[in-house]
Amino acid sequence: MVFNQFLTSMHKKFLFSLFLSGFLTLTFAQQKKITLKDIWNGTFRTERMEVLRSMKNGKQYTVLNFNRSPRTSSLDKYDYTTLEKVETLVASSDQIPYFTSYTFSDDESKIILATEVEPIFRRSRLGIYYVYDLASKGITKISESKIQEPLLSPDGSKVAYVKDSNLYIFNVAGKNTQQVTTDGSYGSIINGVTDWVYEEEFSFVRAFAWNSNGTKIAFLRFDETNVPHFSMDVYGQDLYPYQYEFKYPKAGEENAKVSLHMLDVASNSISNIDLGEAYYIPRIKWMNNPNYLSVQTINRHQNHIKLHAVNASDNSVKTLLEEKDEAYVDVTDNLTFLPDDSFIWTSEMDGFNHIYLYDKNGKLKKQVTSGPWEVTDYYGYDEA
Repeated sequence: MVFNQFLTSMHKKFLFSLFLSGFLTLTFAQQKKITLKDIWNGTFRTERMEVLRSMKNGKQYTVLNFNRSPRTSSLDKYDYTTLEKVETLVASSDQIPYFTSYTFSDDESKIILATEVEPIFRRSRLGIYYVYDLASKGITKISESKIQEPLLSPDGSKVAYVKDSNLYIFNVAGKNTQQVTTDGSYGSIINGVTDWVYEEEFSFVRAFAWNSNGTKIAFLRFDETNVPHFSMDVYGQDLYPYQYEFKYPKAGEENAKVSLHMLDVASNSISNIDLGEAYYIPRIKWMNNPNYLSVQTINRHQNHIKLHAVNASDNSVKTLLEEKDEAYVDVTDNLTFLPDDSFIWTSEMDGFNHIYLYDKNGKLKKQVTSGPWEVTDYYGYDEA
């Protein structure tokens, strides 16, 4: 009985202390008012880690870190073994603008930093971009105006990008720009980036790629002259909405005519690649051999896909493999070239999604996985 009374007394004291603590906390919180700026500037945003990217040495990785107050960003390198930060590669400062994404050159000697980024559609972006040299700590602006999809050459000496539907090359050391195409025009011709259909349905925007030694650039050209217009009201910051028009093919209407082209960087000459009756070109990717480009084509019904090899020295085209399905063939980013240009390919050809290994000529070497189950994601391979 006495023990129970003691517990009851202690319980009441605990509840009173809890109430008093909560009251004081609430009183203190009420003294600090939450402003609209607090709500919208990210003060209460959930903290998360940005994309983790492995370094080529396999021992370290980089993470883009943000400090929202003050508004700064830094690219930091960490060690896989200790998980400790090794160094800060670059950080925003008075000389380096606040950046929100980054891309290394293949040799990891230079980094493209993205600033003042604004969206176009779901995946496409415009921005002001800089090249940061890790050795000299120097920074170079690529263009005074906003551009799309800048990509460093393998040695980091040049940057290819798209502006106003045309392809350009910027020389980092000389700080001079070379215009590659001149026929780009809104609503008719697009060079080097995709139209709305490809961005939405095939999930990519950059439609050009450097070969492994930086001597060639393959790019797609979209002719959307005959694609019907679509208009929509946009509610911006003005009192009244404005009408926005863009090319949008509804079911059964004409799509953009897509073609593949090859730029020789030294001579600035462009050649056309004949892919036959290719309706869509959903992927292009260079092999390790700088003279060979892989190209995927698919019919409008999207149930017949072909993988081609284009010889950049004479522009000849060879079909490596093709797949048909009564319903649909999926387009992925899983194509991976091994050092000898044999390649990994994923397919549902046996009824389940599995991994296959082909030699460089498209001959099947082995089915890597098999069984009545799905490979839901392919992340990479261990060369050993």
